[in-house]
Amino acid sequence: QVQVVESGGGLVQAGGSLRLSCAASGRTFSSSAMGWFRQAPGKEREFVTAIKWRGPSTYYADSVKGRFTISRDNAKNTVYLQMNSLKPEDTAVYYCAVQMMDGSGYSVRSSLGYTYWGQGTQVTVSS
Repeated sequence: QVQVVESGGGLVQAGGSLRLSCAASGRTFSSSAMGWFRQAPGKEREFVTAIKWRGPSTYYADSVKGRFTISRDNAKNTVYLQMNSLKPEDTAVYYCAVQMMDGSGYSVRSSLGYTYWGQGTQVTVSS
């Protein structure tokens, strides 16, 4: 089992910044990647960004590229999501997820490849 805990959400004005954190604990030695997804009211959950535990590979949705940055601290089993130039359309519940054993062949962009999920943290961007 892996436990996933997100933190750092909140309310910010458009153009502002927030930093989310996601800490994984438990049987994390089999984890291959961590991802962030978000879900706005009335919409489906969508991919935001992901990072692999080994190597330099990071992945971003086009909607956040250039504004959001994902990073990791392997020693702490923690990933961070720095969100800059926030827009009202970034408002959503942000979920952190753990991919195990290379996600059974699913792309890091697919929620189907993630086994463990956090409870979510609300990000609200006011205009």
